Amino acid sequence: MTAYKSDLLRQLDARGYIHQTTDAAALDALASKEIVPGYIGFDATAPSLHVGNLVSIMLLRRLQQAGHKPVVVMGGGTTRIGDPTGKDEVRKMLTDETIEANISSIRTAFEQFLTFGDGPTDAVMVNNHDWLGQLGYIELLQEVGTHFTVNRMLTFDSVKLRLEREQPMTFLEFNYMILQGYDFRHLSKTMGVRLQMGGSDQWGNIINGMELARRMDGAEVLGLTTPLITKADGSKMGKSVSGAVWLNREQLPDYDYWQFWRNTDDRDVGKFLRLFTDLPIDEIERLESLEGSEINIAKIALANAATELCRGAEASALAAETARKTFEEGTSGGDLPTIDVSAEISVIDALVALNFVASKKEARRMIQGGGARVADVAVTDENAMIAAQAEPVKISAGKKKHGLIRFG
Repeated sequence: MTAYKSDLLRQLDARGYIHQTTDAAALDALASKEIVPGYIGFDATAPSLHVGNLVSIMLLRRLQQAGHKPVVVMGGGTTRIGDPTGKDEVRKMLTDETIEANISSIRTAFEQFLTFGDGPTDAVMVNNHDWLGQLGYIELLQEVGTHFTVNRMLTFDSVKLRLEREQPMTFLEFNYMILQGYDFRHLSKTMGVRLQMGGSDQWGNIINGMELARRMDGAEVLGLTTPLITKADGSKMGKSVSGAVWLNREQLPDYDYWQFWRNTDDRDVGKFLRLFTDLPIDEIERLESLEGSEINIAKIALANAATELCRGAEASALAAETARKTFEEGTSGGDLPTIDVSAEISVIDALVALNFVASKKEARRMIQGGGARVADVAVTDENAMIAAQAEPVKISAGKKKHGLIRFG
């Protein structure tokens, strides 16, 4: 572990956030002597961010905890173009109204992790459409385009990989890196932002912004990236067997969010406790040292702490109690995911409606494999129906997914 002087880099290093820095010594010195405004950009392609975005959100939280200023940049402008990084297809165009609604919804999640306000270390949220939308095309070409060469742009992975796969890349998308670079320059000039952070796949875009700020304004700015966060099985963070693990409860119930963390692979517990909770390092070391069945204590601590950060203490406690009742007492906790129906429903339709499976075909396979249960009784008939009843009916998919069907 590097011997950093600043609280910021010491914490980031101890918790595993640092992958690359453009100048670690300069950032360490700067963070030791003054408040550093730092930003991360998020495009607004959906009403909620997901767990795959969480390491970036936690990075902004660590920045604020160390006495610095988080700047959340919502991509009201860049969402209209689409970041080609890691994509094989052109992003679907969204209307202005949809983008604005998404930004408003996404802000509610950030308010759980950051303290917003007018103070020197309070977080602020800005929309890059406010400045990108004011740029004339000729102005952009003259002032910004002259600092980018097509030769170099073609070497970036976001472009090169798309072309190697012979996937179409529009000229609109090709401009994304120019506009993201301009974001850094604009924020440096107008808000004194000194640091851009992001995932390791954003390294090239960060370097572009740094060089643009230096060439246009003589500004010395810095960059830091986090490692690619994957689960022990090699899959990406943010996905579960049922789809994206959304941060907003409107897109994913509290219990399902809690259960995602509870189902963490044994090998990931220590890493995730460091990245996604505020538990002290010594407590994390104690938890990750647990062996055998006791590792479940660490998983519950992870689920409780991660859910409390994102959904609040009450939601975390209720989800934990629901899980305890479901698994220890065999009863149906009140926070289980629930669907309301007006009449009888097939087991297959219920499994799909609760997002326990992705399709009816998958539901049939689950029934054939003996994984579906209604009221704790195994279902063997693919055509089985659940009759309307006065009380909610518990339905289970495997050992870890439980939900309720409520008739009315």
